[in-house]
Amino acid sequence: MTAEFLRRLTGRERTVQANRQLGAVLAFVAGAINAGGFLAVQRYTSHMTGIVSAIADDLVLGQLLLAAAGLISLGFFIAGAMTTAILTNWARRRAMHSEYALSLLLEAMLLLLFGLVGANLHFWTELLLPSTVLLLCFLMGLQNAVVTKISRAEIRTTHMTGVITDLGIELGRLVYWNRGGPGAHGLVLADRPRLRLLAGILGLFFAGGIVGALAFKHFGFSATVPVALLLIGMAALPLMDDIAEHLQ
Repeated sequence: MTAEFLRRLTGRERTVQANRQLGAVLAFVAGAINAGGFLAVQRYTSHMTGIVSAIADDLVLGQLLLAAAGLISLGFFIAGAMTTAILTNWARRRAMHSEYALSLLLEAMLLLLFGLVGANLHFWTELLLPSTVLLLCFLMGLQNAVVTKISRAEIRTTHMTGVITDLGIELGRLVYWNRGGPGAHGLVLADRPRLRLLAGILGLFFAGGIVGALAFKHFGFSATVPVALLLIGMAALPLMDDIAEHLQ
C-alpha cells in the first residue's frame, strides 16, 4: 500500500471510493475480531440486538445479574461509539488530518491491550473475562461509529443484519421483471455499485471471521498483533501530517 493510498484511505478528505475501501478493510477487521473474540470469551460482542433481547429475557426470568451484565455490555458499546464522535468532532474543529484516524489508532491500542489481558485469562479468569468482554464491546462500538460517520450511515462493518437486508433488497430489484421493457413507467433497477459494495462487505466480514478464528486457534491472543499493526499503518500518515504541521 502506497503512502498516498493510505493517506486517502483514512485522511480528512473523503471520496466515495475511499469510504468503500475503508469499509471493506474494516469489515475484514471486524469479522476477525468478532470470531477470534468469541473463541476467547464465548461472546459475540458486536451483536447488540441479541444482547438487548437477552437483557429482556433475563429480566423476565429473574436473572438480574445476567441482565445487569448485558446492560453494562450495551453501555460499553455505546461508550465506544460516543468516543468516536468525541474524537472526530474534537479533531474536526481543529482542522486535523487525523479526524478519523484517531479512532482507528485508539482501536489498535485497545486491541493490543485485549491481547495482553487475554493472555493472562487463565491466571485471573473471574476478574479478566468480564473486562475482556467489555473491552471488545467498546471496540465494536468505536469501529462501527468510525465508518458510520465517514460514510454518513451508508456502510456498517461490525454487524451484518442491515447489510444482508440491504443486499436482499438490491437482489430483489436485480431479478425483478420489468414488464413492458426499458421504457415502461416505474422501471425497477438494482443499484449495482451498492450491490457490489454490500456483497463485498459481507464476504470480507466472513473472510475475516475465518482468518480470525484460525489465527486465534493456532496463535492465541497474539493473533491480535497483526490486526493492530494493520490499523496503526492505516492511521499513521494523517497523524504524522498533523505532527508535521504542528512542528512548522
